Formats: sequence, structure tokens, C-alpha cells
Amino acid sequence: MTTSDNRLPELSANLRSVQERVRAAALSAGRSEDEITLVVVTKTFPVEDIQALYSLGVRNFGENRDQEGSVKAPQLPSDSIWHFQGQIQSNKLKSISTWADVIHSLDDRKHAQKLSELGTNARVLIQVALEDKLREDRGGVDPDLLSEFLEEVIGRMKLNVVGVMAVAPLGVEALPAFQQLTSIFQEVRKKWPQLSAISAGMSGDFEAAISAGATHIRVGSSILGSR
Repeated sequence: MTTSDNRLPELSANLRSVQERVRAAALSAGRSEDEITLVVVTKTFPVEDIQALYSLGVRNFGENRDQEGSVKAPQLPSDSIWHFQGQIQSNKLKSISTWADVIHSLDDRKHAQKLSELGTNARVLIQVALEDKLREDRGGVDPDLLSEFLEEVIGRMKLNVVGVMAVAPLGVEALPAFQQLTSIFQEVRKKWPQLSAISAGMSGDFEAAISAGATHIRVGSSILGSR
């Protein structure tokens, strides 16, 4: 590992600070911090930083681009859990399915069909579009069409769907948006009780996500810094 001498203490302090914030947010919401998986988003950062985070106990890492994840994942121990959370490109799905343990951002039937044909073992979350005039830029399945989409990808395509994901809409308060996501999740879980994951919240709003019921938060800059 070639992490600089001052990088490990920096990462350690930042990680500890985020973990303390997670603990406080969970306590405030009447939840256990054990219910919340911290996914450290490592996009654009070198593998040495990821190895340093692994030495600090982190096991869940998130990447937005196959070009990075496919290179970094093999360089970490096998008990690392890799999350793909970026916009899916059809021509990258075969590669993504070789290294990603969890895919957070499925929102397209053609992509779901390809994953099914690839026989992926990845756990899949369906990205949901929350109320947002710019939703077309943020991706996601329309909530009104979510049940139909789940019927297809779980029933017909047999994907291992474990939950839902969303990105908070631009320019609005995050908490109501994440509460909307939890409400959507609870509704579809009536038909698919195996669903268990709500992926929501990033560096700027993960406390609101925890308050609303998120089980997975995706935090990058608060731990790794700005790139």
C-alpha cells in the first residue's frame, strides 16, 4: 500500500466522524446503527485509498463507473462488497455483473432483461424517480409504474431484487423526498415481502435519509474529501 503517511489518519478521522453522525442520526430516529450499511463511494479515488479504508474496517465500497470498479474490485480482499450505483450503460452490464455484488440503479426493462440473460447473482435495487421536474436527469422508475416493473423483473426475469434506491430531487428538502421513498417501499413490500433495502442519502443528506428509514447510505466526499 502506498497511501501517504498523512492520508490514513485523515481517512480514519473522517470515517470516524461519519460513523458518529450515523450513530447520532439513528439514535434520534429510534433506530439501531446496525440497521444501516455505510457504502463508501470511492469513485475517482485511487485503490490505495480503498485499501486504507479496508484496513480501517470498511467492507462496502461504491463505484459509479464500470471502468473504475472493474479495475479496483479485484485488488481488494474477497470479503469486500462492491456496489454499482451509477447510470447503467447496456454495453457495460456484462462487465458490471462480474464485479458488482449489489446494483443500486436498475430502472430499465432492457437492462433488466440483459442482467437476467447474464444470470447475474448480484442483489438488485430498483431506482425510483421521486417528485422532481428534473427527474429525467436523475433516472428512476415512475412510482406509479413500479409495481408493474417489479412484477416483470422479479416474476418473469427472476432477478434478485432486494429493495429500492433514489436520489433526492434537486432544490427541495431531502427529508420529505426520502419519506416518500419509504412510503413507496412499504407499499410494494406488501406484495414482495422479501424486499428489505432502502438506499438513500449521500454526504449532504444522509442524516435525513436515516431519519426516513434508509438501510443503505452512499457517502463519498465526507470520508474521502473532494476530488
